[in-house]
Amino acid sequence: MNHSANRRILISGASIAGPALAYWLDRHGFDVTIVERASEVRGGGYAGDIRGAAREVVDRMGLLPQLREAHVDTRRLSFVDADGALIGSVAPEVLTGGAAGLDLEVRRGDLADALYAPLRHRVEFLFGDSIATLDDRADRVDVTFDSGVRRTFDLVIGTDGLHSNTRRLVFGPEDAFHRYLGHVFAGFTLTDDLGLAHEGIIWNTPGRAAVLYAHEPGDRVHGFLVLKREDAPFGAFRDREAQRALVAAAFPEHSWHIPRLVSAMREADDLFFDVVSQIHLPTWSRGRVALAGDAAHATSFLSGQGSSVSLVGAYLLAGELAGHADHAAAFAAYERRARPFVERNQALAASGGTALVPGTQDMLDARNAALRNPTSLTGTGGRAAHTGVILPDYDHAG
Repeated sequence: MNHSANRRILISGASIAGPALAYWLDRHGFDVTIVERASEVRGGGYAGDIRGAAREVVDRMGLLPQLREAHVDTRRLSFVDADGALIGSVAPEVLTGGAAGLDLEVRRGDLADALYAPLRHRVEFLFGDSIATLDDRADRVDVTFDSGVRRTFDLVIGTDGLHSNTRRLVFGPEDAFHRYLGHVFAGFTLTDDLGLAHEGIIWNTPGRAAVLYAHEPGDRVHGFLVLKREDAPFGAFRDREAQRALVAAAFPEHSWHIPRLVSAMREADDLFFDVVSQIHLPTWSRGRVALAGDAAHATSFLSGQGSSVSLVGAYLLAGELAGHADHAAAFAAYERRARPFVERNQALAASGGTALVPGTQDMLDARNAALRNPTSLTGTGGRAAHTGVILPDYDHAG
């Protein structure tokens, strides 16, 4: 059911939440435009998990067979001590609370491609552009793009990530909504000298983690260096060398593969540096503008649920817009349905951080003791969060 008063919708951001939202809006009969700063759909990237309710969403989209083919199938996480000695190994779902044989782990680029393919000839894409100004005129939104083009839409949805431009334009500076979780991380790729495949190895000391993570057998693996830090180093965001120096200084050891990871991080041309953080907003909409995905409620990578929560939120937002003539009522219904699910998944970052980056020696000792007795690692809180939302059948509603 499409309500013609709000037919024309602009989505800002073409990563995960944006194309997923566009798919459902198009299916419900809306006219959709997506603007994306990048010149094309971004490929590559790290793998994300599709679990619980999100798996049902992609099944309803008809994407399940394709995403099963793209599943990278991590089978083992091994944890080593400061000297590199093995503490224990577990299947990923033991920590996450996932469902073995059902959960999917898909590279971000593969998921983005799967979402983009059914849209490329059905919705309008404006690549290489971004929103410069938004003027909510009560009965429409007048938009000026960075390119100088001016357009009018009935609604605007920001799905442009943790550092959302749309959120900044409508709700104000990020500082008011950004919740720093006390960690900084650097991600990059390096040569695989260990013959790793379908596994990750995690080295810890209190407040720090170094990770080698491999999908299929090959010559490259992902490296991560994560460190606990009281204050977010916002001053380093625009200075690549300051980022490298900050991370390198936190890992002076000459044990395990730390020197090789630090060296690779210093030389990487694909370095991704950020703080571990979440977005918490009192409301996800204002007037004719709403937010979805990380722009509204980033969960952080420690939750392991960013992609899943984005997929579910997109499904709910599109469905509520289809079912309500009034956009304000639709936005309110979307938030009522999605917010409890989002908050449960945001809460996973605390338990996930404890397992992956124990903050103190006592926490590290407790984690290691649990790894030596894996039956004590149940992950049930994660399982409840992954499935903790009702997905209405909007195609046959009302």
